Amino acid sequence: MSAVIIVLIILVVLVFIALIKTIQVIPQASAAIVERFGRYTRTLNAGLNIVVPFIDSIRNRIDLREQVVPFPPQPVITQDNLVVNIDTVIYYQVTDARAATYEVASYIQAIEQLTVTTLRNIIGGMDLERTLTSREEINAALRGVLDEATGKWGIRVNRVELKAIEPPTSIQDSMEKQMRAERDKRAAILTAEGTRQSAILTAEGEKQSAILRAEGESKAAALRAEGEAQAVRTVFEAIHAGDPDQKLLSYQYLQMLPKIAEGDANKLWIVPSEIGDALKGLSGAFGNKDGSVPGFNTGGVGAQRRDEPPVD
Repeated sequence: MSAVIIVLIILVVLVFIALIKTIQVIPQASAAIVERFGRYTRTLNAGLNIVVPFIDSIRNRIDLREQVVPFPPQPVITQDNLVVNIDTVIYYQVTDARAATYEVASYIQAIEQLTVTTLRNIIGGMDLERTLTSREEINAALRGVLDEATGKWGIRVNRVELKAIEPPTSIQDSMEKQMRAERDKRAAILTAEGTRQSAILTAEGEKQSAILRAEGESKAAALRAEGEAQAVRTVFEAIHAGDPDQKLLSYQYLQMLPKIAEGDANKLWIVPSEIGDALKGLSGAFGNKDGSVPGFNTGGVGAQRRDEPPVD
């Protein structure tokens, strides 16, 4: 009885194992390679799949999603014999699980080695300056070569990126000095341009200020002259309107004489001849018949120093 139970248990276990091997569940975006007696039979896609137990076997499960693989820095020699280290990143996707399994032993290693050799060919035809400024060109050339070579492996290279391009330390120091000199040059040019612009603006301001001052002085002089002319006209009109006689004019002449002699520096003063006529008129007004005023000589224009004794 016990032997029968043991056999039944063994059969149940075998059936369970057979069911497990028969039913294969493949996740989404994955594929599995099925071999029958060591020979490729078919590719299992995502979902529930049935295989023959103990006859069919799963050789490889492959992820069909896009993969990102960074490669370590690779030393590459440029056209001008400088060694640069280049880091690369490859974005690839398996499109044919069968080819990726049977056409190449390790497609990751194959892609890495192909990337290194292709980089050396591309960079070898460029100098350092072009290498540093032509990343897009290098990426496009590298992607084209990789995509063509990996097509038969069931691999599609979607994108290739250069993470870093590191020139030698001495070249980096020289580049930093060159960039610093270029910045200093631009700063000096900008400073000189600013000084020049400031001088131009200052000169323009001074010019405008001088023009405005000249215009103001001209207008002020014109207004002063106009005011003086108006004052002269007013006085002239007032005099003519008042119709002054000889007596008033003589009196005004006498009032002006002290002002003519004012000041300690005046050693010599001149008496106009018109004063004689005025004095005659004033003398006649005071009753002198000969028309003279005592103490005055009315014989025309005369001059006398203040520090000289009077002339008889």
